[in-house]
Amino acid sequence: MSDRVLSTAIARDAISAFQRIVTGPLLQQISELNTQGQILSEPSNWDGRLAAEFRARWADTHQKLISTQQALEELRRQIQQINQNIMQAGGNM
Repeated sequence: MSDRVLSTAIARDAISAFQRIVTGPLLQQISELNTQGQILSEPSNWDGRLAAEFRARWADTHQKLISTQQALEELRRQIQQINQNIMQAGGNM
């Protein structure tokens, strides 16, 4: 493990952009995909042979989207905490 702490202006810009993307459009779009997929997974809304194939795959996709949301949010929190720790240690070079 390195004792070096560093957070360049480039890194801080990337952190800000990452956080804006995750907390803004990306998580909202994943949530919207889940909402629309749930609607389409209901046979009373959409049915037929190909719609049934969609339903057969939807449960797995739905779970993956939820996991992706959670993983991205956790990464966002970690990045924020790591950078805060680096900045407090004087690594803003």
